[in-house]
Amino acid sequence: MDIVISKGGVPIRLTEERWFHIVENHDDVAGRYDEVLETIEAPDIILQGYRGALIAVRNLGRRKYLAVIYRELTRNDGFVITAYITSQISRRRIKWRKEQP
Repeated sequence: MDIVISKGGVPIRLTEERWFHIVENHDDVAGRYDEVLETIEAPDIILQGYRGALIAVRNLGRRKYLAVIYRELTRNDGFVITAYITSQISRRRIKWRKEQP
């Protein structure tokens, strides 16, 4: 299990069980373990997800994005729900956006 700190300052866990779920259902994410964690720590954008979940998105280039869905349970605990690669960013409410230079 690895833990990274979200933009909200919350430790987010990625357990072996969740990683297995992710690669079993989204084989294009296999081999991107570190990128999933980096997307939580340094996303390009964070969107509001369903039922309090957040979606960290990172641009992979060529109209490909890595989306990581996670939940911040408390100020001291959170966890990854899933991750996937997509060609479109949802039009959900933006919670945070990386500043452009």
